[in-house]
Amino acid sequence: MKYKYLFGPVPSRRLGISLGIDLIPLKTCNFNCIYCECGDGAPLYNERKEYIEADEVLKELKEYLSKNSKPEYITFSGSGEPTLNSRIGYLIQEIKKLTDVKICVITNSTNLVNKNMREELRNADLVMPSLNAVLEKSFLKINRPNVNIKLSEIIEGIRKFGDEFQGEIYLEIFMIDEINDSKEELEEFVKILKTIKFTKVQLNSLDRPAPVSWESPMAMEKLETIKNYFKENGIETEIIKKYKSKNEYKAYTEDNEKLITNLLCVRPSTFEDIKEATGLDREILGNYLDIMVKEGIIKTLMEERGIFYTYRNR
Repeated sequence: MKYKYLFGPVPSRRLGISLGIDLIPLKTCNFNCIYCECGDGAPLYNERKEYIEADEVLKELKEYLSKNSKPEYITFSGSGEPTLNSRIGYLIQEIKKLTDVKICVITNSTNLVNKNMREELRNADLVMPSLNAVLEKSFLKINRPNVNIKLSEIIEGIRKFGDEFQGEIYLEIFMIDEINDSKEELEEFVKILKTIKFTKVQLNSLDRPAPVSWESPMAMEKLETIKNYFKENGIETEIIKKYKSKNEYKAYTEDNEKLITNLLCVRPSTFEDIKEATGLDREILGNYLDIMVKEGIIKTLMEERGIFYTYRNR
């Protein structure tokens, strides 16, 4: 059965085998982050409503669980900000009645300032909020938020959530060269992180072409330096490592590689073009494209309409 709201399961370095749930239409978000794999998009949504019918999601999940082995996590993520769906709390509650599989929510943290939102997430096992900047200028440049969103409220929301939540919290920071890695910002990060309760910090970085042409990946050596700086200040920190080769990605198949290369031999295509043509899930496709670029099978081009992938020998 082809699912509309479920994707995967995918092997994840952070979560093991994770079954994804996408609760909102593509690029429904209150941020327009410069690193977003969904591309550069507008308008910015900040209204919480039932974008995707919760009962339809549950129907698909019941069908999946009845016919497949259990994943290690059921994860709310996907095409934008999942907490914008006003029934995420209801879904978490109902999924807990269906299965003992752990539930993870990946969020940009913008709604955590809302007490009701924090209450909705209380039954999750793991929440992965992000905090990509602690200085206003960096926040505006990286996240490009809806005008009603304030950095101070995001930090306060994460702080309150840490005080109230009984599960695990992996706090993600997306590091970007020459934006949020200054001495001033790192010192401010340490100061603020020491006031927040979380399980650990996870440093992430660009691994595929970004919507903005000037952004480039941060060197692993610099990420290691930042990790060590945080750890020296008593902050448990790790780097999210990416799949580098076919051998590392156990789900990699020659059939899917051929599916992608056959398309790109004909014409250069965007991420969304490839996703639509191949039917591959977003995270799975992202892993394939990352590996194929690194191994020199395909390459990227920056065009007026955005980032295109093309066969290396085309």
